[in-house]
Amino acid sequence: MDYPAVRTCWKRHGDFKERFDASIHRDRAWHVMTRTSRCHFVLLFSDFDTSCDRLPEHLRYLSVTIICGDNLPLTGPPVNVTCNIFINSFGSITETTMDYRLNVFLRQQWNDPRLAYKEYPDDSLDLDPSMLDSIWKPDLFFANEKGANFHEVTTDNKLLRIFQNGNVLYSIRLTLTLSCPMDLKNFPMDSQTCTMQLESFGYTMNDLIFEWLDVGALQVADDLTLPQFVLKEEKGLGYCTKHYNTGKFTCIEVKFYLERQMGYYLIQMYIPSLLTVILSWVSFWINMDAAPARVGLGITTVLTMTTQSSGSRASLPKVSYVKAIDIWMAVCLLFVFAALLEYAAVNFVSRQHKEFFRLRKKLKEQQRQRTASGDGTAKGKSVSGNDAPRGNMAHQCTACAREEELVQQGLLFHSFGLALSAEGAPEMDATPVFADLPPGLGFYDIRRRFVDRAKRIDTVARAVFPMSFLMFNVLYWLTYKVLRHEDLLAKL
Repeated sequence: MDYPAVRTCWKRHGDFKERFDASIHRDRAWHVMTRTSRCHFVLLFSDFDTSCDRLPEHLRYLSVTIICGDNLPLTGPPVNVTCNIFINSFGSITETTMDYRLNVFLRQQWNDPRLAYKEYPDDSLDLDPSMLDSIWKPDLFFANEKGANFHEVTTDNKLLRIFQNGNVLYSIRLTLTLSCPMDLKNFPMDSQTCTMQLESFGYTMNDLIFEWLDVGALQVADDLTLPQFVLKEEKGLGYCTKHYNTGKFTCIEVKFYLERQMGYYLIQMYIPSLLTVILSWVSFWINMDAAPARVGLGITTVLTMTTQSSGSRASLPKVSYVKAIDIWMAVCLLFVFAALLEYAAVNFVSRQHKEFFRLRKKLKEQQRQRTASGDGTAKGKSVSGNDAPRGNMAHQCTACAREEELVQQGLLFHSFGLALSAEGAPEMDATPVFADLPPGLGFYDIRRRFVDRAKRIDTVARAVFPMSFLMFNVLYWLTYKVLRHEDLLAKL
């Protein structure tokens, strides 16, 4: 660093006098060197006021460098800074904001030969934290940090220790909120990997290199516990060198492997939804004539499942993919809704005997009208002449259309083993729809056939619904707790 002509300025601090060798650099910045018995403090200022007597009050500090010895800064190899972290607490992992909070002791070590000493007998010197402003420090920052704060109770939680060989130990206590992108496809049976990245802000790798301590780079408090996760013992220590258009910057990272414990979700989501589905099956054992009881039970279970499904999504981010808990809640809602529809089918089938007799009565009326219209047509032939065939054709077309409608309705009852009976209508008995009329069936016999068919639906539902839900449970838990869990472990 080459300095032009120097002016000497003096500033008095009580009985102590400092000498400032000030010079104006060509970029209008001040370079001020404060000389002591051993060190040169080189300070870079930015100000356009060249008055020496006003210099200390108005200069804005841009950087500070302490230089011990008789030489000014020289170019050389990059400074190696060794880092290690002690995790004091780990928690507050939030899925909605995808971040986590932890309290750490960050320790940095580097060698500055200008700070070496031999006169003092002790191997190391513990200095006041205020001396940190007087020495060079790495410009470390956390690349994935969302928020951080220092601790000042009861004093600044900082440690500065200098060793005889010039090694410097700088330790500081921090509370950090770091970003942690999460994959929630297997939630709440998921495992997450959260990283912490330590990077240099202003020094490229030509000047500064971060590296992990060989032994004990990451330490965890013995009593550290997390409410929902288990912090695995293996930690991934590595490097994450960053390439920007301003240069290549050193970066180191540590990966925390977290496995979620689903006890909370079993108690709060899975078991209540399971019991709600089982409760919906109670309607299969209730008499089909008790419509208020069965309908009320079905609607209650549907609304309960809807509420539980909404509650399970309240504490999760609005992601575009389907999560494991979404599949569970959707299938449970489908089962309780299907149980409600099952009673609708049972009620519909049990009331079809009324429709059966209504159609049979309508059929008899149609047959009576056709017979009457046939007699009227025969009498009108001797009177109307050419107009009679036209009227006869109109009546026949109307009768054909009505017969086709009744045939379509009669097919429904053939599925129940019944046919519409038209007593006193021999020509309709010859049609295929009514060819197999059971003779002599009374009202109660026909009604019993429909009621038995409705009861058979309930009987089948009592077995089909539990078996289907059991098969779903086997596939669900096998997929998410065994197969996908093994895939995640293989990736980690």
